[in-house]
Amino acid sequence: MPDRGAAAARVESLRREIEHHAHRYYVLDSPEVSDDAYDALVRELEGLEARWPDLVTPDSPTRRVGAPPSETFEPARHARRMYSLDNAMDFSELDAWFDRIEKDLGRRDCAFVAELKIDGSSLSLTYKEGRLTRAATRGDGTTGENITANVRAVRSVPLRLRDEARPPAAQGALLDTPEDDAHRPWPAIEVRGEVYMPKSSFARLNADQDEAGLPVFANPRNAAAGAVRQKDPSVTASRDLSTFMYQIADPRPLALSRQSEALAWLARAGFRVNPDIRLCASRDEVRDFCETAIERRHDLPYEIDGVVVKVDSFALQDGMGFTARAPRWAMAFKFPPEEKTTVLRAIRVQVGRTGALTPVAEFDPVLVAGSTIARATLHNEDEVRRKDVRVGDTVIVRKAGDVIPEVVGPVPGLRPEGAAEWTMPATCPSCGGPIWRPAGEVAARCTNVACPAQRLERLLHWAGRTAADIDGLGYEITARLVETGGLHDVADFYRLDAEALATLDTGRLKKDGTPIVLGETIAAKLAVSIEASKTRPLPRLLYGFGIRHVGSTVADALAAAFGSIDALVATPAESIAVVDGIGPVIAASVRAFFDNPDNIVVVEKLRAAGVRLVEEQRGPTVPQTLAGLTFVLTGGLVKYSRDEAGAALKALGAKVSSSVSKKTSFVVVGEDPGSKHDRALELGVPVLDEAALDRILQTGEPPRS
Repeated sequence: MPDRGAAAARVESLRREIEHHAHRYYVLDSPEVSDDAYDALVRELEGLEARWPDLVTPDSPTRRVGAPPSETFEPARHARRMYSLDNAMDFSELDAWFDRIEKDLGRRDCAFVAELKIDGSSLSLTYKEGRLTRAATRGDGTTGENITANVRAVRSVPLRLRDEARPPAAQGALLDTPEDDAHRPWPAIEVRGEVYMPKSSFARLNADQDEAGLPVFANPRNAAAGAVRQKDPSVTASRDLSTFMYQIADPRPLALSRQSEALAWLARAGFRVNPDIRLCASRDEVRDFCETAIERRHDLPYEIDGVVVKVDSFALQDGMGFTARAPRWAMAFKFPPEEKTTVLRAIRVQVGRTGALTPVAEFDPVLVAGSTIARATLHNEDEVRRKDVRVGDTVIVRKAGDVIPEVVGPVPGLRPEGAAEWTMPATCPSCGGPIWRPAGEVAARCTNVACPAQRLERLLHWAGRTAADIDGLGYEITARLVETGGLHDVADFYRLDAEALATLDTGRLKKDGTPIVLGETIAAKLAVSIEASKTRPLPRLLYGFGIRHVGSTVADALAAAFGSIDALVATPAESIAVVDGIGPVIAASVRAFFDNPDNIVVVEKLRAAGVRLVEEQRGPTVPQTLAGLTFVLTGGLVKYSRDEAGAALKALGAKVSSSVSKKTSFVVVGEDPGSKHDRALELGVPVLDEAALDRILQTGEPPRS
């Protein structure tokens, strides 16, 4: 039996040897020893650490899996903001970006680095004194989630950095010879990249999920994102994840001056760096790289959805800076939508919570942009006619933005003889009730309030985050409760208890053929969440009813004007219509809802269950300095969520609207604002950035014109 000193030396030797072989296997894909030999080294280390627990360190290879499951993920603030990237959807947009760079820099001789855009989940890794201390998701770019315990289970992530990557000794320091490498200090370093799931691992995972009767994942990106957010790190370890790192948040302490140098340093430090990287001297070389990537994308063992192009020089990057959402020195060239052909087998009609009927195309399954699709919405009857798609057609399908499945249209010349033009059914496919298409609208609707299809959608709407917010009550559980007769209307949620929920048959089977039930743990959490939903504010209650035309803004206005459900029930349409922001159309819809005796029965059941039907009467706690002003929030905000910003503005007396009009006072613009920003510019409505919003909320004063 070795003494402690000998054990400590052997432990350190074993750790370095295991790290070396793990690097060869998981990062370089070039193992030097057999799996048995590697496992023997790990077992020896585990034995020594068990004998001398004080020798265990957080960065030991044996610590990759074994942290206790956590109930939540703590927030993790990034040392520097993780920006998004602007997108070039085709080569003309990429050329326009090159033109802007040449104009800004006043030069054409600018080098670029072209990198494959990995379709994974963004990851930030922080190292202090060369050891991994924190791993975090991207989050909102400023603050993510601390997923350190899970990322330790990802074998391609080094738990400590390799000595050959230590930065040079500071000028004038004595430690400047190769033998002193191991003693030079490490600066704090944050590196960024993508955690992803290889295609083969994704296929195995979905096969296992399907065999176990569990839902399959839509694509490898979602599977990877879910894997690193598991409460149990051993689950993460079982998902066979890998990484590619591509950025250093602050390269200055490492004396690096170019992106190409940073990538080389990351490889020396022990990170997995994608080998398909090119240093390009011109835009023509970048274009050639992009064209090659498009051709090779399906031959790669992982999913990519584009190419990221960066100015190589950090000095030039610093000079170019950032927009509100993205660096000016980088651009993501997105691949053109991948189109496939398949056979349209049916056009089914789906009924939404408001009774709207939506035709949905069902076709032979086809692999598009990394996932298999077999359905796509056709939106409405007019759209089916415009595209002229018919059952039996060979159709072109793709994913809009590589995300949303859509049918482009039929393939000319391949239509089977006798294929009939599709028409909307005369009765609801769910309940057989009559179909009505209001004048001037594209959507046909089922008019039966007891329609079973509407029931499920209405129940899901009530339980949603912006309504009653019953956490954990998703589609699968709600659908089973409807199927088993446990839910008929929203008031039935409050008849459910933990005991009844625990025995709910989920409709799935274990491998031995026995049914999977919800279980006591999930049932107890659901019961707590249902109870908490009884005291949600009145605007959420009104929104949760799913009254046509009543969104969150209208619900706020109604709650402020009437203060209770009873008062609203007793008010005629003419009086509802005079409320600011309501009008006759919304008023008629509200009146029609509460004139339906079935809906009044639901209200009374909610009252009996203890659901609060009255708005809390609170006078203004701060001066209403923004009274009379209307704000519209668009795009992603950094410091606040849009709900938080809206609530803060309302607390100061402002009205917050979801649409821009001539009556809008100000439009607050965050990241990726979209059409509302364009509409504001078109109408001449003043536009504010987040800094201006912050000043308003801090001072309580409206912006000066």
